Amino acid sequence: MSAEAAGEALGVPPAGEPARRPRRYDPDRRERLVATALDVIAEHGVAGATHRAIAAAADVPLGSTTYHFSSLDELLAAAFTVHAERVAGALEGWMRDVPDQRAALDALARHLADDLLGNERALVLAVELYLAAARRPALRAVTQDWMLRSRRALELHFDPVTARELDALVEGLVLHQFLSTDPMTPEQVRHALFRITR
Repeated sequence: MSAEAAGEALGVPPAGEPARRPRRYDPDRRERLVATALDVIAEHGVAGATHRAIAAAADVPLGSTTYHFSSLDELLAAAFTVHAERVAGALEGWMRDVPDQRAALDALARHLADDLLGNERALVLAVELYLAAARRPALRAVTQDWMLRSRRALELHFDPVTARELDALVEGLVLHQFLSTDPMTPEQVRHALFRITR
């Protein structure tokens, strides 16, 4: 066997050819792209969450985004689904851990304060999702699933009509708190929640 053939067998390129970068074993690349997309959205908004920006932030080749996701909307939907499931899961935990409606309203107020309104990243991601969903059907499906899951959690303690009204108030409070220069205090938020169930 010639030296050149032996080199090729070992993966060494022939003389004069550039060395190929070894393929990185990266079984969690898809999940990392999703997590990185959320980071990019939180920092630059949906408008700044391009294939190129997400690939660069994740330190992967640009082609990885289109290999794992058929479109940018599919990647954004996957990222926002992770965020929505995290927040919805937190609400489900709050609702499962309380015995009655009064405690459920207190828990809902704490969920808002801890998991949404008091968490700047979560608040920004929620508002970015709301705005993007107005124009992108794939993201509208994410918001719809999130609302249905939230209502089911609230229905552990409230009838379906009240659960829907509470969920709508929560959505409005998120936008109000984000946009207002004089946001409601936690006590005012709690008072608004209790008024619906009087």
